[in-house]
Amino acid sequence: MTDNEVLNLILSEMQGMKTDIRTFKSDMQDMKSDIQNLKTDMQDMKSDMQNLKTDMQDMKSDIQNLKTDMQDVKSDIRKLNVRVDNLESQLKQTERNLRKEIHKECSLVLNEVERVHTILDKHKADKTMHPAWL
Repeated sequence: MTDNEVLNLILSEMQGMKTDIRTFKSDMQDMKSDIQNLKTDMQDMKSDMQNLKTDMQDMKSDIQNLKTDMQDVKSDIRKLNVRVDNLESQLKQTERNLRKEIHKECSLVLNEVERVHTILDKHKADKTMHPAWL
């Protein structure tokens, strides 16, 4: 091979290498851009994670408050149950007392009716008392 041919071959190879280097350079720029985008995405993710942590803390606090509120509600329900039990007991006692009083009153009325009947029967039997009946 002649010197000219060798030079042309080297030149041709260098042209191919130049094209490869340009392609490699372009790929490197794309890769740098992709890395920059990844860095931005990672920053966004870090920010999102921090927001999630804050939200989780808020939720924990809310849940704790709900637990406290539920304990208060349970305590109030227990107190109400005691009051209802007391009221039911008082109501039953009042019903018993009223029944006794009603029974006593009915007995008194019946005794009085019986007494009046006895008087009327005596009066009716005594013909001397009312001459109009004669």
